[in-house]
Amino acid sequence: MEDARIQRIRDFIEPLRVKPGSDVVLERDFDPADTGDFFTEADSKGLLEQGVELLDHYQSRLAAQDTYGVLLVLQALDAGGKDSTIRHVMSGVNPQGVVVHGFRTPSADELDHDFLWRYAQKLPARGQIGIFNRSHYEEVVVVQVHPQILAKQKLPPEAAEGDVWERRYRQINDWERFLVENGFPVVKVFLNLSKEEQRHRFLSRINHPDKNWKFNANDVRERAHWDAYQSAFSRMLSATSTEHAPWYVIPADHKWFLRVGVAAVLVNTLAELDPQFPTVSAKAQRELIVAKAELESEPDDAPLAVAAGRKE
Repeated sequence: MEDARIQRIRDFIEPLRVKPGSDVVLERDFDPADTGDFFTEADSKGLLEQGVELLDHYQSRLAAQDTYGVLLVLQALDAGGKDSTIRHVMSGVNPQGVVVHGFRTPSADELDHDFLWRYAQKLPARGQIGIFNRSHYEEVVVVQVHPQILAKQKLPPEAAEGDVWERRYRQINDWERFLVENGFPVVKVFLNLSKEEQRHRFLSRINHPDKNWKFNANDVRERAHWDAYQSAFSRMLSATSTEHAPWYVIPADHKWFLRVGVAAVLVNTLAELDPQFPTVSAKAQRELIVAKAELESEPDDAPLAVAAGRKE
């Protein structure tokens, strides 16, 4: 019987899902400060703990089954909460089963390949959860806002002509379908931050010495392109939320809500996969019985531990 929590999770995340084929306008369709009425801030700590517990449960089965791998894509503006979300949501999961990758300015070697190449090199293996902290969607967001970057990508003339972005959306959709059909579900989460909350978080990084290391002056300069980013994100969500790999837009102004939301989306994906521990063959079962009998027949070398109340 399915855990009742899973159905509640599905009810919670459904309004956050971008319906494939919809025309998204971020500022019209999604409120960065919305926390709904599913739970309160006081409830969030307990709910996140439950989410982490479920992630650990499913991830251990995912690793043991070794059939599927899961890619979690986190996309957001600067100070959107990606790092802290990863830290909190994945806090109880076996670190051997999780790989996290961030993507900076492409290297010379990366620029000598197609725009998806460097992301393909970092995909999770079967049994793993891979997290992209920023992702291949930078290629249709940042590059769209700063088209001069495109000139550095060594594209042949035919790849730089016409509607480059529509072509890239199609290529990304095809790539993600390929991954899904080969056992690698793609979970895409956009952390929707307001301009005012971003300003507060930047000021916090400046005003607190222990946070100064997080601050980059270029982040403030990028705020001048806020409207262009909102437009690029809206186009991205409209063009690439598909049935095989839909986007979820999670309000990011309140981190307590954001973390529960990301955990819920990831738990739902794992629950749909429903990985199972492998069953052993009849021969292996017989070997287990023999091994158990041999171990139980051995003399106990620690009688003092038994006398002290050791529990078998």
